[in-house]
Amino acid sequence: MSPAHVIGLDIGTTSTIGILVRLPDTVVALASRPVTLTSRHAGWAEEDPEQWWTNSCAVLAELLDHAPEARASLKGLCVTGMLPAIVLLDEAGKVLRPSIQQSDGRSGPEVAELAAEVDQAAFLARTGNGVNQQLVATKLRWIEKHEPDVFARIATVFGSYDYINWRLTGERAVEQNWALEAGFIDLASHEISDELVALAHVPRSAIPRKIASHALLGPVSATAARETGLPAGVPVFGGAADHIASAYAAGLIADGDVLLKFGGAGDIIVVSQAARPDPRLYLDYHLIPGLYAPNGCMAASGAALNWIAGIIAPGQERPHRELDRLAADVPAGSDGVTCLPYFLGEKTPIHDPLARGTFTGLSLSHGRGHLWRALLEAVAYGFRHHLEVLRDAGHATNRLFVSDGGSHSRVWMQIMADIAQQPVRTLLNHHGSSVGAAWLAAIGSGQDVCWEDIGRLVQYDREIAPNPEHAAVYERGYQDYRALYAALRPYFRRHA
Repeated sequence: MSPAHVIGLDIGTTSTIGILVRLPDTVVALASRPVTLTSRHAGWAEEDPEQWWTNSCAVLAELLDHAPEARASLKGLCVTGMLPAIVLLDEAGKVLRPSIQQSDGRSGPEVAELAAEVDQAAFLARTGNGVNQQLVATKLRWIEKHEPDVFARIATVFGSYDYINWRLTGERAVEQNWALEAGFIDLASHEISDELVALAHVPRSAIPRKIASHALLGPVSATAARETGLPAGVPVFGGAADHIASAYAAGLIADGDVLLKFGGAGDIIVVSQAARPDPRLYLDYHLIPGLYAPNGCMAASGAALNWIAGIIAPGQERPHRELDRLAADVPAGSDGVTCLPYFLGEKTPIHDPLARGTFTGLSLSHGRGHLWRALLEAVAYGFRHHLEVLRDAGHATNRLFVSDGGSHSRVWMQIMADIAQQPVRTLLNHHGSSVGAAWLAAIGSGQDVCWEDIGRLVQYDREIAPNPEHAAVYERGYQDYRALYAALRPYFRRHA
């Protein structure tokens, strides 16, 4: 019998990525295509769902061209993607407008409007998430006010990977974590609530049925087979939020496991046996049934580094490595330079779109290495803030794993360990969300694997121990970081 194959497809903010896995433990092929993010106005973030589909077709065809033998033994496909992006269809299935991305910040007034309408404590307890810009209702209300012609034609509302699932199968459904972060699920029943959907001012019929991440959605249609090169009839499974799939792919399966994602944004995800809703965080289901994945997101971590690298090291091909070298020669605490990394406002835990990035404590004695190190420290302080919130909410934070591009910086990871005063574990071959999606296809299609077997595709690189000599300086630095935002918050509002 030939080995079974599964495919994971990631509809990401900057790229569409596919992975072909031969079970139980071999990555056969990877393929990707870039995605264009547009911002027509300040604070807007939009993408073209048709580009996601075009990319998906190309990526899937490339994967199977690389390993034609996999066609006959392909057992399933699962799609993951950014959350909670919004795709709107009319009655004929036509996309009504560009997607509104999870990082879009246009709906601040609608957040305030919704907050004034509901009992916020009751809403948090019922939905697991507070009233903030993640909620789909606030974005739909914005469309209702500013694009009434579009709003009147809405027949279907769903997310990025839900849209691709529909193109693959013709089936309309929303994966459970999209529905949860959207603010539509009642935690008491784990079902979509008519009353919660009504807050979005759309008919209940606009929100498709909810589906579990590893549940069978339907087979690849003949039309999709022609466009993608997939065999018709291949099972497609429910899907997954990209950050949760990425955490699972990093091997987070035990209560108290934490993933720190050093990507363009900074994500932190913990495995928990209980939901424990907290307004400072977001709440998702873990991919393993019965577990939860409380999490947070800092709007700019790697994105802020890329921005400042272009300013202080213009024209250099690989400025990050050189700037890391300079930062390594700067003492812990950056000789008194403190940064707030709120260059895109901030999501969790402060939920302040008006916050801004700052550097304080500068003098003529400081150089590029101080600015770079201060920003590295600022992101690490932000992660420490999240760790404190998680513990305050009752979650264990036993093991810290790190992933994404920033985790390759030894300087940054040492800073993270020192500020957390806790070891961090790096991953050698973390392929990200697409691996988590592929494993969902393996589980859903009934292959001879279990949830814990995801560890076969994870290799741990090294453990970075904290330097106790830096504990005191970073304790002072962290307190300064927290106090600086508190002091500047009124200023940010005056200059909004």
